[in-house]
Amino acid sequence: MREDFNLEEELKKLPDKPGVYIMHGEKDEIIYVGKAVILKNRVRQYFQSSRNKSPKIIQMVSHIQWFEYIITDSEMEALVLECNLIKEHRPKYNTMLKDDKGYPYIRVTVEEDYPRVLFARQIKKDKSRYFGPYTSAGAVKDTLELMHKLFHIRTCSRVLPRDMGLERPCLNYHIHQCDAPCQGYISREAYRSYIDQAIDFLNGHYDGIQRELKKKMQAASEAMEFEEAIKYRELLNSVNHVAEHQKITDSASQNDRDIIAFAREDRDAVVQVFFVREGRMIGREHYHMQTAPLEEDQELLTSFIKQYYAGTPFVPKEIFLPMELAEGEVIEQWLTQKRGKKVTIRVPRKGDKERLVELAGKNARLVLDQDREKLRRQELKTLGAMRELEGYLGLSGLSRVESYDISNTSGFESVGSMVVYEKGRPKKADYRKFKIKWVQGINDYASMEEVLTRRFERGLAGSEGFEKLPDIILMDGGRGQVNICLEVLKKLNLQIPVAGMVKDDHHRTRGLYYNNEEIPMDIHSECFALITRIQDETHRFAIEYHRSLRQKAQTKSVLEEIPGIGPKRRRCLMTSFESMEELKAATLEQLAGLPEMNRAAAEAVYQFFHQEQQDEL
Repeated sequence: MREDFNLEEELKKLPDKPGVYIMHGEKDEIIYVGKAVILKNRVRQYFQSSRNKSPKIIQMVSHIQWFEYIITDSEMEALVLECNLIKEHRPKYNTMLKDDKGYPYIRVTVEEDYPRVLFARQIKKDKSRYFGPYTSAGAVKDTLELMHKLFHIRTCSRVLPRDMGLERPCLNYHIHQCDAPCQGYISREAYRSYIDQAIDFLNGHYDGIQRELKKKMQAASEAMEFEEAIKYRELLNSVNHVAEHQKITDSASQNDRDIIAFAREDRDAVVQVFFVREGRMIGREHYHMQTAPLEEDQELLTSFIKQYYAGTPFVPKEIFLPMELAEGEVIEQWLTQKRGKKVTIRVPRKGDKERLVELAGKNARLVLDQDREKLRRQELKTLGAMRELEGYLGLSGLSRVESYDISNTSGFESVGSMVVYEKGRPKKADYRKFKIKWVQGINDYASMEEVLTRRFERGLAGSEGFEKLPDIILMDGGRGQVNICLEVLKKLNLQIPVAGMVKDDHHRTRGLYYNNEEIPMDIHSECFALITRIQDETHRFAIEYHRSLRQKAQTKSVLEEIPGIGPKRRRCLMTSFESMEELKAATLEQLAGLPEMNRAAAEAVYQFFHQEQQDEL
C-alpha cells in the first residue's frame, strides 16, 4: 500500500451507502472500477481472507496501492456511474469492449405536416419514429433510395406548408420521384397515405407493395409500354431483395429482441448479437472484448451488457442470454428505465429460442477462430516486420516511424509530407502537411531541410501534434536525403536513427540506406513489404496535398472572374466543394444554402458556370 494511505483507517471510513469504488495501482493508474449496494461491505471483502476469492480478484488485490469511492443515491445511479468511469479510464482488471460501433437508423419525421424519411446515426428525444438499428449504412441508403422511388417521398429540407411555392420544384419532381408537395401539387392527406405505406414497408410488410408492382408491371407489358414495365420489374426485384434478407425467427412473436452469446480463448473473446425486430432478424454483429486476467464467463457477459447498452440508444423488449447475469435484477431495472418500457432478460432452456442462443454462440466461435488467424497474419505484417527492421539495422525498441517526401510537380509550389507508422500500422491522425515557405523555386534538398527543421523545432517546443518524436526516420531517397536529415538533427541536438528508402531504375523500392551503406533486403520479407507500403504512402500523401493546392489555385483564379464574389465567398466555395466539376454541378439551392452566400451571389455563381457551359456548346 502507498505510504500515505492507511488501509485499516480507510476501511473504517467506508459508508454503508451505494456507490462506486475505484482501485489504483503502483503508478497511481486506475486498475479497477466496481459498484456496490453497500460500499462498506463490498470493498472490505477485497482485503479479507483470500478464501472463496477468484484468481482474478487475488491477483488484482496484490496490485492495489489505494482506493477511493463515490457515493450515490441508489444502486441504479452507481451502475450508470460505473459504466461511464470504465469507458473513460479503461481499467486493466475490467473486461473491455474493444469495438465502439454506431449503428444507423431510419427516421420518419411523422411530426411534420409533410414527413420525410431520413438516415439517422442516433435516436433523439423527438416525435419522429425510428426504425433499426441496421448493421450496414450502405443497406440503409439503398433502402431509402428504394423508398423514395416507391412512395415519392420528398428529400428536401423545406418547411412545409410555410415554404410552399417559394421556389421551383427540384429534379426529383421532373424524374417522377416526388409529387412536389412544395408546390401544393399533392394534398396533405394523399401525401400522408404514402408515408403510411412507407412505415408499413419499414415494419416488414412487403406483400402489398409486391402485389402492386407485379400488377403495374403486367399492365405496362400488356400495353406494350416496355420501358415502364422494366422500371416496375427493377423496383420489384429491389423489394424482393430486401424481403429475402428479413429472416423470420419467431413467427409467433412480433417482439423486438437481441440474442447474445459469446466464445472466448485466453484473454480474447467475441460476443455475437442477433438483432430481431418485430419477429424478423434484420442483422447480426460481433464485438471483440479484451478480457481481464482470469475473468469468469458470467463477469465477461455482465461487462458486455453494461458497456454495450450504455452506448446504444435502442434497447429491445427482450434480451436472450446463455447464462444468468451477476447483477441481473438491477441491470433489468436500468434497461427498463433507459427504454421507458419493461425490459426482460431471459435464459432460454429449450426449443427454438435456446437453439438461437446456441447459433449465436457458434457464430461467435467461428468469428473468434477466423480473427485469431487473421490477427496472427496481421501481426507478422506489422510487429513482425518491425522486428525484422530492427534486425536489418541492428537497432531495438522501434515503434514509431516517420517518413518524409517532397512534391513539386510541373514546377508548381513545393509541399512536404510527413507520414507516421506505429507498430507497423499507419497512424493517420499524426500525418502532417507542409507548404514550403522559406525556399524559392524547385530545390528538393532545401525544401526537405525546411520541413524537417520546422517539424522538429515544433516537437522540441512541445507544439500540439508534434511533441512525440520518432524512434526512426525513413527518408524517401538515398544518401542525399539521409544526410540532409542528419544535419538537421545535429543542429537541434537530436539523436534519432535515419535510413533512406532506396529505389531502383524502375522507381521500385529495392532496399535501405543506413550508416553510409546500402543494406540488401529479402524482397519477399514482411519488412520489405512494410518499407514499400511506407514509401508509397508517403509519396501518395505528398502528391494528394500538392494536387489539392493546384486545384484550389485554379478554382480561385476562375472565381475571381465572377462579379460580386469577394475573398470570403471565394474561400467559402473552395472549402465547400472538392473540385471545380463539383462546383459547376451544384444547384442554385445548394449554392444559396452556403454560409457566406445570399440569393444574389448564388445566382451570380450559377449563371457564370451555366453561361460558360452554353458558350462552350
